[in-house]
Amino acid sequence: MRAAEFPDTLADVLAGIQRQIRRTLRRGTPAPALRGAQVELLRLVEESPGIGVSEAARQLGLAGNSVSTLVNQLTGSGLLRRETAPGDRRSARLMPTPQARARLRDWHERRGALVREQVTRLSDEDQAALAAALPALRRLSAGLHEDLEER
Repeated sequence: MRAAEFPDTLADVLAGIQRQIRRTLRRGTPAPALRGAQVELLRLVEESPGIGVSEAARQLGLAGNSVSTLVNQLTGSGLLRRETAPGDRRSARLMPTPQARARLRDWHERRGALVREQVTRLSDEDQAALAAALPALRRLSAGLHEDLEER
């Protein structure tokens, strides 16, 4: 592979892996099925309970109105709860519901099992190569996140 092709090929492979994981996990997920952005928002709210819509939009790199739409969808399906922010009645804080926590826990467990199963099918050399690539992939992710924050 030529060096000029590497970035596009890497992006395509990573996107393809993520897409296959989502599709496989979606099959066993209870209704309603969640889209990628909905799962990302739920994961963020679980990690940062009480986060506001604006901050969630900033961290996800989405427009505020897009996150508001996601919040409405997830609130309507009983996965998110809006609470009034102390000291600012106009501002809402987002909280995961017990149902959301259970769905995320199930999703994490099934994702881990799926990837573990696929990794064990690889040769020892391929497994070692993937493990060796993790630090570089983390730095790539951090750089992409920093660029998003600066924009």
